[in-house]
Amino acid sequence: MKRKDFLKKGILGGLGASALVSGCTLSEPKSVESSNLNLNKIHHWKMVTTWPPNFPVVGEIATKMVDWIHTMSGGRLQIDVYGGGELVPALESFDAVSIGAAQMGCGASYYWGGKTKAAQFFTCIPFGMNAQQMASWLIAGGGYELWKEVYEPFNLVPFLGGNTGVQMGGWFNREINDIKDLKGLKMRIPGVGGKVLQKAGGAAVLISGSEIYTSLERGVIDATEWIGPYHDYKMGFHRIAKYYYTPGWHETGSQLEFFANKTALEKLPKDLQCIVETATMRAQSWVLAEFDAKNGFYLDKIKSESDVEIKNFPKDVLLNLNEKTKETIEEMIANDSLSQKVYDHFNAFRKRINPWSKLTEKVFYNSLMK
Repeated sequence: MKRKDFLKKGILGGLGASALVSGCTLSEPKSVESSNLNLNKIHHWKMVTTWPPNFPVVGEIATKMVDWIHTMSGGRLQIDVYGGGELVPALESFDAVSIGAAQMGCGASYYWGGKTKAAQFFTCIPFGMNAQQMASWLIAGGGYELWKEVYEPFNLVPFLGGNTGVQMGGWFNREINDIKDLKGLKMRIPGVGGKVLQKAGGAAVLISGSEIYTSLERGVIDATEWIGPYHDYKMGFHRIAKYYYTPGWHETGSQLEFFANKTALEKLPKDLQCIVETATMRAQSWVLAEFDAKNGFYLDKIKSESDVEIKNFPKDVLLNLNEKTKETIEEMIANDSLSQKVYDHFNAFRKRINPWSKLTEKVFYNSLMK
């Protein structure tokens, strides 16, 4: 028996023509008559990403997800993935999906801060929440509904797409013992973190990933952040930098995303909409697991293959950067009511969840140090 016939018989015969299929959203489930399902129609989509083709983890997950969708849909939804620059420039993915030139995108919402400042809160802010807390806010704390509201004017629907976990603080050729050591420091660091560094007297430099190694090696920059040991090792930073600092105060749990053209998504049968969301939730789990597994392995390689000193940022430096973060965010939301709304919700959830995290996660991790 062919797969399509098998599925059709199972859905229509086993459940009956009036069976209900649960809608698949992070809000309340909706029902749809099974008779509305057309199991013979093939839907073709394009996905554009901000990442180079098959870039480790963040690029790989796009390919994995479309494979899962293909399998779960019995081939009824087929998505072709294009890395950054292959179909549209990487940072034009948002616009391409918004206007329907592609039906889906993959990236990180803080890339779209120029479109809407509020988008940045759905990836991360300095001294924000970790991966576990971000997932709780989005999935169970009401954050996802706000995310959809922010993307609504652009005819987009966001989906969770994984989390990097707490990143490293970066590679430095200057030791950081005091906040004064950041003055004049030229560092490749984007986004809100870059604005905070500037408040501390440093200079945030924006250069592409392909230029970072040479810039650090030649002294064009004094420091750079990237992601974590896995990607940092692949970039070779351990061969040219003296110090590797932790924690990544600027990216404490960076949430990644998929986003779909709303019109295209709503044209899909309800079961395929559910399959898309189910695949993104599987991606959410895989990305963090892969980052943790690979980062642990490559941290050992960095230690064994180089003389790099792995150091903690001094507490006073972190406290000072935290205060400057608060100033930066206040400036960011001052004249933007939507950003104010999202940040207030984000911050209220963080204040509610932090006492629980301190009672459990913090105590547990501290015990590992003894």
